[in-house]
Amino acid sequence: MTNLTRLAALAFLLFIVWVIYMANAGHNSVFFDFVAAIPYGDKLGHVGLFGTLTFLTVLASQFAGWTLNNTRLYFAAIAVTLFVIGEEISQAFIPSRTFDVADLSADAVGILLAILVLRKLEKTAGMQTYLQR
Repeated sequence: MTNLTRLAALAFLLFIVWVIYMANAGHNSVFFDFVAAIPYGDKLGHVGLFGTLTFLTVLASQFAGWTLNNTRLYFAAIAVTLFVIGEEISQAFIPSRTFDVADLSADAVGILLAILVLRKLEKTAGMQTYLQR
């Protein structure tokens, strides 16, 4: 199951990289048209994409991280956060893109929602069995 989770995390990361490439290059796609047709679709997309990436990568890393003052810090969530910050800042230097604090905020909401779900999952007996495999 762990290998499947790692494969899913990698595939999803590659999908996000493709989306970023398409946006940076100024290309259009059916995916972008679909998101544009939904009210607040861009922000919901950010929440969904980076929340899902966080969820999958933390699962794939088997919840690896530190505990600091009773707060669990997952390595994968930190990596996704750094990736998001770098990607959003890079948009300020790409002519076809713009830096948007609202996008960064939506990314953060997705990451935090994923972490909340992951914390609940990590405490369940079933997840402990999964981690021992």
